[in-house]
Amino acid sequence: MKKKIIKQKSVNILKKKTSGTSTEYIFECNGCSKKFSTKDILAKHISYSHKTQKNSDTTAVGTQVELTPVPQLTEIFNCDICEFKTSQKRCILSHLKAHVAKQMYCCNNCEYKCIRKRDLQKHMKIHTGEKPFSCNICEYTSITKCNLQTHMKIHTGEKPFSCNICEYRCITKTHLQTHMKTHTGEKPFSCNICEYRCIRKIDLQRHMKIHTGEKPFSCNICEYRCITKTHLQTHMKTHTGEKPFSCNICEYRCIRKIDLQRHLKIHTGEKPFSCNICEYRCITKTHLQTHLKIHTGEKPFSCNIYEYRCITKTHLQTHMKTHTGEKPFSCNICEYRCITKSYLQTHLKIHTGEKPFSCNICEYRCITKTDLQTHMKIHTGEKPFSCNICEHRCITKSDLQTHMKIHTGEKPFSCNICEYRCITKGNFQRHMKIHTGEKPFSCNICEYRCITKSDLQTHMKIHTGEKPFSCNICEYRCITKGNFQTHMKIHTGEKPFSCNICEHRFIRKYDLQRHLKTHTDAKPFS
Repeated sequence: MKKKIIKQKSVNILKKKTSGTSTEYIFECNGCSKKFSTKDILAKHISYSHKTQKNSDTTAVGTQVELTPVPQLTEIFNCDICEFKTSQKRCILSHLKAHVAKQMYCCNNCEYKCIRKRDLQKHMKIHTGEKPFSCNICEYTSITKCNLQTHMKIHTGEKPFSCNICEYRCITKTHLQTHMKTHTGEKPFSCNICEYRCIRKIDLQRHMKIHTGEKPFSCNICEYRCITKTHLQTHMKTHTGEKPFSCNICEYRCIRKIDLQRHLKIHTGEKPFSCNICEYRCITKTHLQTHLKIHTGEKPFSCNIYEYRCITKTHLQTHMKTHTGEKPFSCNICEYRCITKSYLQTHLKIHTGEKPFSCNICEYRCITKTDLQTHMKIHTGEKPFSCNICEHRCITKSDLQTHMKIHTGEKPFSCNICEYRCITKGNFQRHMKIHTGEKPFSCNICEYRCITKSDLQTHMKIHTGEKPFSCNICEYRCITKGNFQTHMKIHTGEKPFSCNICEHRFIRKYDLQRHLKTHTDAKPFS
């Protein structure tokens, strides 16, 4: 009864909206006088209805049929809901069922609905996992024979459909139709939660799982979970170590083809994405989107232990390792351990002596581009970071953070042998060499040995007679900036160090320490 009602509704719509006649060729079968609208349908009719038969004498007698096009007036049936049209009444009736009837067959496992029973049977194989058709070249299996035939074109390299705008070629007409929307800019599917728009319905369904938090695919080795099966298959290669894509210029290897395509742009120098605020250019759209957050000040990821905020999830994951103490990457030459692979690659250049970045003004060379950019500010005199308590200005944010500890009095590093405390780890490591007696740097002219390379460089100026710092009031010249700053206090009368017992004041801390011994009667030298 339900089918009859649906058919009646379809016929009613057909009577209302089918219109127009046009001259078309009707192909007539000379074997049985039946008529068909297309040559393909006639060919199928001949193959099934007029097969070669054998007579009693076992002599093959073939029925002679001809494809005779006969011009006749035929009626064209148009769908009033979409652009579908056909010359066959049964086709329009079948098509109209999709518009006028609710889907008759429903899956009891998911929300899938369809009109035809065979479509439901095909769909149920998704839930049962049944894939009766398999490729004889690779491990691919599929539910339908049609999908297998499409897959085989991957092995044959056949791509019959091509774009008339660009060089894109593909296997199926559906892929071509999807591709054409990239040229027209058409994105018919939109998210009702955010502003996301896409070309394919499947992309929207995948996107919606981001909002629901659904991650149905999980790794059986680690805790990784993801939205799509493809992402899981890609992830599993990180455990197997498989990297099928390799660069033909350098030794780079990767898991995904898209990563290789992105890598090759490094060699070609191609940077198609540019910032409309500054001169920044990059290889991928994702990198540009991340960069733009620098201008907007957006930092959506925050640490739940400290006040740290950052732009990307990767930066937050790296930061969290500072709290957990996790350092998975280690140097095979020394005891150095670090949080990220890039830090290890930078560290290894210390052992190899590689310094690929050089200053075009002086002889300075360094390992990283960031160090070179910081160094160039010495020549330009740029000091973008300033202290809000005193007039101190500096080149880097880390230098400012170190300076602020002078005002707060914070000295997080302390010696376990003496009472020495300091602000930076570098100063602490330098101090510990006093106790160990280690002096790795030596002068090649005299017997002088010292703890740091900078001390040796300062010492060598004694032999060369170089005194780069000079007073603009008197004729005083000196080797180090520290001595120069101390000397200038003589002219300004500044004496920042004062005795808490008497009224004596001094320019240098060392002078105050020597003075305090007069109050204690300490005389360590005899």
